[in-house]
Amino acid sequence: MIIVAGEIHLKPGQREDFLDLARDAIEKARAAEGCLDFAVSADAIEADRVNIFERWRSIETLEGFRGSGMDDGQIAMIARASVRRYAAEDVGSA
Repeated sequence: MIIVAGEIHLKPGQREDFLDLARDAIEKARAAEGCLDFAVSADAIEADRVNIFERWRSIETLEGFRGSGMDDGQIAMIARASVRRYAAEDVGSA
């Protein structure tokens, strides 16, 4: 399983617009082959932050969905980001 997780900090006043634009990607990802979960959500504490969480069956299904990624409008909203991909070798109940 592949997990993508991290945070994106947006320029002031951009979070709601960013989340609105992310909705289409969320819907497409959740319908995509190999997507186990996909979320882009507003952080409860930091007003400029959104949290990213994705789970995919494999690196191939993740890369097959990715395509070109965010458009220029979304990229322009970002002040900084730290989103990483992880390979989960051992999965069990928490």
